Amino acid sequence: MRRAPLAAAVLIAVACAPAMSAPEEAPPAVQPNHASFGTDANLAASAPDAILRYADHPRGFAELRLPQGQGPFPLAVIFHGGCWKTGIASQAYMAPLATRWQQLGIATLNVDYREVGDGGGWPGSFADWAAAARLIDEVAAKHPIDTARITLVGHSAGALPAIWLARGDGADGPLGARAPLAARAAIVLDGPGDVGAEQGAFDALCQFSAVTPFMGAAPAAAPARYEAISPATHAPQLAHILFVQARLPAPASATQAALAAGGAALTIRANPGASHFAILTPASPAYIANEPAMLAVLKGEM
Repeated sequence: MRRAPLAAAVLIAVACAPAMSAPEEAPPAVQPNHASFGTDANLAASAPDAILRYADHPRGFAELRLPQGQGPFPLAVIFHGGCWKTGIASQAYMAPLATRWQQLGIATLNVDYREVGDGGGWPGSFADWAAAARLIDEVAAKHPIDTARITLVGHSAGALPAIWLARGDGADGPLGARAPLAARAAIVLDGPGDVGAEQGAFDALCQFSAVTPFMGAAPAAAPARYEAISPATHAPQLAHILFVQARLPAPASATQAALAAGGAALTIRANPGASHFAILTPASPAYIANEPAMLAVLKGEM
C-alpha cells in the first residue's frame, strides 16, 4: 500500500435470500472465453430474487439479490469487467461476490451490458449503464433499500461505470449533458481511475488493445472523448471511493486528486502478488483481507 500525496480532505486508509415469486428467466449469459474468468467453487451463486430489464436487447438486464431480514438494506450496483469486449465475460462471474454480500446484509444489483462487438462501446455501453442505474428507483420503490447507502462497484473495466455514473457530463459526454447519479460511494476492484490516463496499463492487463476500440478512436484522434469522461473534467460526486488493486497500480497522483475534487475521501488498498480475480473471490485470502474495508464502505461506515 502507498500513501497518495493529496490534501488533508482526502483520506488514505490502510486499511439465504427470502422466498419470493420465481424470477423471470434471464437471457442466455455470455460465456467467458478467457480461462482466468473463474469464480469461487466453494460459494455457489444464489438464484436472483428477480431479474430486472432495463433495455430490450439481450444483455439489458440486472440480477437483484436481497438479504434476509426487514431492512432497510444498503445496495451495491455491480458492473463486471471483460475489457469491454464481447465474449470475454458477463455478469455471471460477479454472482458469487453478489451472493456473499447478500449473506452479509447487502442488497445487490448485478448488471450485464453491451460491449464492443454487440452494440457497446461509445456510446452504447454508456447508454446501458445509465439505463441500468434507473433500476435503482424501481428497486427502492418495491423493496426496503436505504437510498442513502448506494455504492457503485466495478471490477476491471467495470470501474468506468462505477466512477462515470457518479459524475455529471457536459454536452460533449457520450450521452450529452447528464446529471450525476445520487450514490454515496464507489468501490473499484483492480480497475482504472481514468481510462485515458491509464490506457497503457489497462491494455497490458487485457493483453490486447481494449481502450481504443471501446472509445472508438485513439486518444490522439479523439481527445475530446477522453477528456469528456475523465474525472479531471468532472469529478465524481461521492463521499468515498475505495480502490482495491491487485494487478493494476494505484491511479497516479493527478488522477487521485481529480477523483477527490468532488469531496470524496479516497482509500487505496494495494494487494501485491494477488491475482486480478482473487480480490473478488470470496474464499481467497486476498478477498478476506479486504472484505472488512469493502463492507465498511457498503454499509456507510467509511
